[in-house]
Amino acid sequence: MQKLMKPLFKRHFSVLNPLNLSNNANPLSKILQLCKSGELSGALQLLKSIDPGEISVKPVLYASLLQTCTKVLAFNHGLQIHAYVLKSGLEFDRFVGNSLLTLYFKLGTNFLETRKVFDGLFFKDVISWTSMVSGYVRVGKPMSSVELFWEMLACGVEPNAFTLSSVIKACSELGDLKLGRIFHGVVLGRGFDSNYVISSALMDMYGRSCALDDARQVFDEMLDPDAICWTSIISTFTRNDSFDEALRFFYSMQRDHRMSPDGFTFGTVLTACGNLGRLKQGKEVHAKVITTGFCGNVVVESSLVDMYGKCGSPDESRLIFDRMPKKNSVSWSALLGGYCQNGDFKSVILICRKMEKVDLYCFGTILRTCAGLAAVRQGKEVHCQYMRRGGWRDVIVESALVDLYAKCGCIDYAQTIFDQMPVRNLITWNSMIGGFAQNGRGEEALKIFNKMVKEGIKPDYISFIGILFACSHSGLVDEGRECFISMTRDYRIKAGIEHYSCMVDLLGRAGLLEEAENLIETAEFRDDSSLWAALLGACATCTNYKTAERIAKRVMELEPDYHLSYVLLTNVYRAVGRWNDALKIRRLMKDRGVSKMPGTSWIETNNNLGSSFDIENSLVPGESNFVDEEGMG
Repeated sequence: MQKLMKPLFKRHFSVLNPLNLSNNANPLSKILQLCKSGELSGALQLLKSIDPGEISVKPVLYASLLQTCTKVLAFNHGLQIHAYVLKSGLEFDRFVGNSLLTLYFKLGTNFLETRKVFDGLFFKDVISWTSMVSGYVRVGKPMSSVELFWEMLACGVEPNAFTLSSVIKACSELGDLKLGRIFHGVVLGRGFDSNYVISSALMDMYGRSCALDDARQVFDEMLDPDAICWTSIISTFTRNDSFDEALRFFYSMQRDHRMSPDGFTFGTVLTACGNLGRLKQGKEVHAKVITTGFCGNVVVESSLVDMYGKCGSPDESRLIFDRMPKKNSVSWSALLGGYCQNGDFKSVILICRKMEKVDLYCFGTILRTCAGLAAVRQGKEVHCQYMRRGGWRDVIVESALVDLYAKCGCIDYAQTIFDQMPVRNLITWNSMIGGFAQNGRGEEALKIFNKMVKEGIKPDYISFIGILFACSHSGLVDEGRECFISMTRDYRIKAGIEHYSCMVDLLGRAGLLEEAENLIETAEFRDDSSLWAALLGACATCTNYKTAERIAKRVMELEPDYHLSYVLLTNVYRAVGRWNDALKIRRLMKDRGVSKMPGTSWIETNNNLGSSFDIENSLVPGESNFVDEEGMG
């Protein structure tokens, strides 16, 4: 058997023999030179003119041709070479096999075909296994990537740095922190802890799993992190909403360590500035972008568009956008998002109509705009466009659709879309909970919240705002109390001012004014006027005028320009016959220049949305208050 195998190994592993390719007249040298230059057509024409018997080292030649096909994106030519490789038995050569696998991995559209090529390899080395491990991550099958990694170890193949970084990325995609820590142990056990690529992957994995302290520890243990590692930790801070830390590390990276940021660093830092609303710092970073020559970088300029929009400067955002030499879907979405965040929904609709092509990335932003306007008709138009353009089963867009229909009062339609979604993320669940809450269906909001928890989705800050709002508007006092306690006790979520506001409203609506007042007094937000204003609203139907008087005066102390505190206190004094006191409050209101804010409402006339209707000034005694239908064209 050994005698039979020797000629086979000699033939198919001739790549390992030393080659003398210095003779320029050698046709093989010319073909290899053409391959190196990326001239595939010239190499193939020369190959056809050569007698196959003259080619002494076929594995080197065909591996180079396959690599050139990959380089110039010539998949069809690669398939033809693959056919010859199979015919001649060259697939048994390691060099040819890996080149063939790379061709399918990078250019193939069906990953199952790539797997077939891999399974058919006679010799699989660490490069072959790593290609497949990373390939499964690329096609969205992280669990298959992990399973293949264990199979590789069982075959006795030792992983390299790229294998480990790929499988750690698979853990990031899975969101499995426990598994990620296991692979961190594998990294330490095999001595790869000083590898920058792996360290960056570990920081990303811990960041995506909200284990910020672990990510920071990985960074701190690095002896001399490079610019990519700095970018990774800055990105981790930004992803976990630690924007101040992200900016601090950005400045330290340059000032203390003389590292130069790249396009991804700038993109991440601009995101941090935008989310903090720090326009001045954002402009400083913009200046740095200009001086370091990153103008024209689509990632950086899209981040600039986003930053200016979030900082309340949509005009600056538009200037950056108009000057961009190259725009992608992220650029358009950033521009639309800026207008949406600043309440300029009309501009979003106008830009949307001018766009030649609206991709899935932008549909979510446009739908959020329609939701902000409560413009259900326009939202349905966008929904139809989404369906016509092949959109289906996109979790981001369909979550926006749930939010749209819920905010427009079409809660049953929102639930139909929600029920049909095969994949739901936390935003989807929050949209449905908030939808039930806004439409006064508190018990259904509680049911969907409990279902979310049972399915293993952890509620976040927004989830509890929705569920407390639902309890408030449905009179579910006991359930609201339990949710408020559970938020900090079970999920370690610190109650924010929105949660306190919902609880104050819940207790106030139930007539439990003293409990609501005590809740405010014990909160760290006790001096925030919005909480007292929420309690003030509940005093409108209060029979205890002393409590109402005390709360109204507290609001007037904290926010002297808030008109409702004066109006309510005036009404309370009138109700108990204290006319002189009521007159004093009216005079005080006039002396301080506090004016009552007129009520406004969105109306739609002849399918045109966007005018506001002044309720107070339109109701003129003795005159007709009906709108002339003929005059509304």
